[in-house]
Amino acid sequence: MSDTVESVIVAIDGPSGTGKSSTSKAVAAKLGLSYLDTGAQYRAITWWMITNGIDTADPAAVADAAGKPAIVSGTDPSHPTITVDGVDASGPIRTPEVTAKVSAVSAVPEIRTRITELQRSIAAAAPQGIVVEGRDIGTTVLPDADLKIFLTASPEARAARRAGELKGADVSATKEALIKRDAADSTRKTSPLAKAGDAVEVDTTELTLQQVVECVVTLVEEKRTAAR
Repeated sequence: MSDTVESVIVAIDGPSGTGKSSTSKAVAAKLGLSYLDTGAQYRAITWWMITNGIDTADPAAVADAAGKPAIVSGTDPSHPTITVDGVDASGPIRTPEVTAKVSAVSAVPEIRTRITELQRSIAAAAPQGIVVEGRDIGTTVLPDADLKIFLTASPEARAARRAGELKGADVSATKEALIKRDAADSTRKTSPLAKAGDAVEVDTTELTLQQVVECVVTLVEEKRTAAR
């Protein structure tokens, strides 16, 4: 590939445990693109709410505080960072407490508006283009993305992967938590988890990470070739 290729925006959506983060980071690194984990931003604002004593079960309280925290995302796929009010939040946002509360916070329209604006500005500023992963990127955040991918996998495969990431977590409990999260994310009124009509669906159940990455890289390169 020459250095003069057009900037490309790739949206990768799908539920937890489908390999979104690993795939997105690897694809971005391989193609020299920026990378954005939008879920980390929702986790970051949730962590800020918990830390500052905001009742995450009270949508009005969450909405009132939506504009307060300063969230900054680093977009280097080899070392993505996230800070909240200047504090490194990459560790604290992965705690079980944040995981348990992020769906409720994410469902508040004012939160989605705030974070969506942030995501669009980051995507627009990416010099070579960007791989953006989340749950509503192709449908809501970047509906004009050059390429939209929707990753799926069986609940069993997703639970096994997620339990592996969480070192020693119970697979059946993890599967129940994933199914509950899917239901919350798919049925929320504002920007639900959904596959865009023009997205390419990739079932990762039987694929290795390498195979998924190769598949997505090929799709991006086909898109770039077609655009020339």
